[in-house]
Amino acid sequence: MSTELSLDQRQALAEMFALLGDPTRLGIVLRCRHRRRSVSEIADASGLSMSLVSHHLRLLRTAALLKVEREGRHAYYSVADAHVEHMLDDMVGHVQHTNDA
Repeated sequence: MSTELSLDQRQALAEMFALLGDPTRLGIVLRCRHRRRSVSEIADASGLSMSLVSHHLRLLRTAALLKVEREGRHAYYSVADAHVEHMLDDMVGHVQHTNDA
C-alpha cells in the first residue's frame, strides 16, 4: 500500500479529522464504535437534542465515518467500517497509554 496520497485524498482525510476534532461529534462516533445506536440513544447519552444529533450524524455519515441501517421507522448508526473502528480503538489506546505514562 502506497503512503503517498493524492491531494483529493489528503483533503478528504483532513475533513474527517476536522469532524472528529469537535468533541461532540467525537463522542457520537465513540458511542457508535462497538455497537449500533439509535438517534434517541445518542441524544439521551449526550444530552443533546435529537435535531442537533441528527445534524452531527448527517455530517459524520457524509464523511464516511458512520453508516446508517434503517429498520422500519428507526435508524441505527454504527462506524462505517473496520478501518474507522480500529483507528478509534488505536487512538483511545494511545490517549490512555499517554495518560498512564
